[in-house]
Amino acid sequence: MHGWIIIDKPLGPGSTQIVSAVKRALREGGYGKHKVGHGGTLDPLATGVLPVAIGEATKLAGRMLDASKRYDFTIRFGAQTDTLDLEGKVIAESPVRPTLAGVESVLAQFTGPIEQVPPAYSALKVDGERAYDLARKGEEVVLATRKVTVFELQILPGTGRGTARSVVEGGGDIHNGCVSAQSPSTSFAGPPPRPGEELEEITLSAFVSKGTYIRSLARDIALALGTVGHVTMLRRTKAGPFTLALAISLDKLTELGKGHALEETLLPLGAGLDDIPALSLDPDQAGRLRKGLRLIGFAADDGLGFATLDDVPVALVETQGGETRVVRGFNLE
Repeated sequence: MHGWIIIDKPLGPGSTQIVSAVKRALREGGYGKHKVGHGGTLDPLATGVLPVAIGEATKLAGRMLDASKRYDFTIRFGAQTDTLDLEGKVIAESPVRPTLAGVESVLAQFTGPIEQVPPAYSALKVDGERAYDLARKGEEVVLATRKVTVFELQILPGTGRGTARSVVEGGGDIHNGCVSAQSPSTSFAGPPPRPGEELEEITLSAFVSKGTYIRSLARDIALALGTVGHVTMLRRTKAGPFTLALAISLDKLTELGKGHALEETLLPLGAGLDDIPALSLDPDQAGRLRKGLRLIGFAADDGLGFATLDDVPVALVETQGGETRVVRGFNLE
């Protein structure tokens, strides 16, 4: 069991709880003890693609953290929360509501290389402590601006909603200065907005580099529109090469575990490396790489490669100037 299981994470559990669920399914299926890790944190209120690495694939989990990702997200206008999503308390309100044309006009400002300030409620460390721990203590959290890249940013068709509010996945209402979550729903009631109609919310799709905070992006888009806002729905639809088409639910995971059939959904270790070329080795070359030695004059272009012997993964390698060295070796026979 060395490879990837892609989970469609539901609302509620965090990423570490999903890892625990996979470990439990492995135990129940009689697969023995394996290393398990995830390839990119999703907040409890976020859903979607969560790659879970098993066995030797955990050596690639860090690489998945660096991968680009795609998200769908809904911005509710008129209120900003301290967490920038449904979990927090309202800290700012505005009567201003943008139009669809207004939203369209500002998206170019947030496409390409941009700078953003991460949310105070984030896992970044400040003087050795997590920012969200400091924020929960009521301490002021000042995080440095970071450079990220938004490769694509677009409005999802039919998702703008006018002043007659509608329910979206993870939507909520304001009560006593807090935002309360509603039951998730993916339906959108009512007609699309008319020209010039003010919007209560909008759903966007963003394809972004590592380190991009969607909650910060939503905050800044709302501010550029002369109002405030927060995220009411966040769904990751792609992480690296993995999409929702490959993902299974937690119920399906449990079913496969109890049925001793997790192999049905396990993707090979190399599935996380399908964006780099595969390199075939002979036994002597594989033996050298397994010992941590370099290959001289190996026929490979400069850059990363996925080296295999008879389809068995040997190493993630890097070739430079005619020398090929091991970046990550795999203990597989």
